[in-house]
Amino acid sequence: MSNQVHLQKFQDKIAQSVSSNTFIKISLGNYQGNEKELKNIYVRLVKIKRVKMLSFTYRYKTRDVIKNFQIEEGLALISHFVSNDFKASTLFIADKEIILQYGKKDQISIIERSLGKTVHPVLLHNKEKKRLIKPSGKSYLKDLGITDAEGNVFKSAQDKYRQINQYIEILSSLIKELPVSGLSRIVDMGSGKGYLTFALYDYLHQVLNVKSSVTGIEFREDLVKLCNAVAADSGFEQLNFVQGSIADYAINEIDILIALHACDTATDDAIYKGIEAGAQLIVVAPCCHKQIRREMEKYSIKNEVSFLTKYGIFLERQAEMITDGIRALILEYFGYKTKVIEFISDAHTPKNVLVVGLKTKEVISEQKKAEILKKINDSKAYFGIGFHHLESVLNLNR
Repeated sequence: MSNQVHLQKFQDKIAQSVSSNTFIKISLGNYQGNEKELKNIYVRLVKIKRVKMLSFTYRYKTRDVIKNFQIEEGLALISHFVSNDFKASTLFIADKEIILQYGKKDQISIIERSLGKTVHPVLLHNKEKKRLIKPSGKSYLKDLGITDAEGNVFKSAQDKYRQINQYIEILSSLIKELPVSGLSRIVDMGSGKGYLTFALYDYLHQVLNVKSSVTGIEFREDLVKLCNAVAADSGFEQLNFVQGSIADYAINEIDILIALHACDTATDDAIYKGIEAGAQLIVVAPCCHKQIRREMEKYSIKNEVSFLTKYGIFLERQAEMITDGIRALILEYFGYKTKVIEFISDAHTPKNVLVVGLKTKEVISEQKKAEILKKINDSKAYFGIGFHHLESVLNLNR
């Protein structure tokens, strides 16, 4: 049998396996082409935006390059590679592997081997990301406009869905450091439309099986009504939303306090409420750091780093870091172990840093408190800041 006949037979088997949904993958090896450092190519069937495509992984000596092609174009490319550049090709289909190889004097032979089992193709683009909040069977995600009735995430909501899951991933690692008794009372200040509030309640109740009481505080009455209706429809009996401002919320016992994207000093008000309520965990994602920026603009201190605040964009970034840096120091003053974590952004909130405070059993000495206050005061003096809102509400600047 001639080489051309063997090649055509092999190519027909590839095309037939793709059309019959029995194609698993094809491995192209023993590269004899001219592209430097290319070693192998692996091809598999994927589904991207509900369209089947052939995904090529070009494996080089130090890197992998992935390219996706329409089925017809991909099959033509495989045929070219098998005919010219790769001298060993293995096609894996549902129940067998078919090997095409070049031997002496470039004579082609084909070998078929049974796998002894049936393998079903998995049409995943790259690897399916393990999500703590899965989209199917979540009526609240449908009601909030994240998924359709079948649990498919809308294209326009993909970023929000990823943000929800990253938020839960971060919180899950922090929650592990708390006793179960520290998960009883959770308050989300400035809960907005409740995407993350619902997801946290779902994670606590359905994944951790912890019957926490979760309250969302939101100033906009229409959103409060919407979220309470969605909570009722979802059967989330221990989730409720209350209309009001962060500053006016009555301080009660709180185990976990969350405030995501509370504007400017509203973040300070939330931290203050958490400290006063003895929260074991405080998590805030600050935005709109206007108060400190106004202070810096007002006094306009001249020193060796004045060039960092000469330009508006630099001034804004400095104000953000100083504002959140002092917040972290104040949390340490009250016995919290602090960390700052990057949080995935969305189209509406490009600034996303989580400031986290985890209450410790350590008794903060008066000496250490004095050192923290000195750091705060030195920083304010250096950058020309009269006061920081959080230290004012906590009476630390007396």
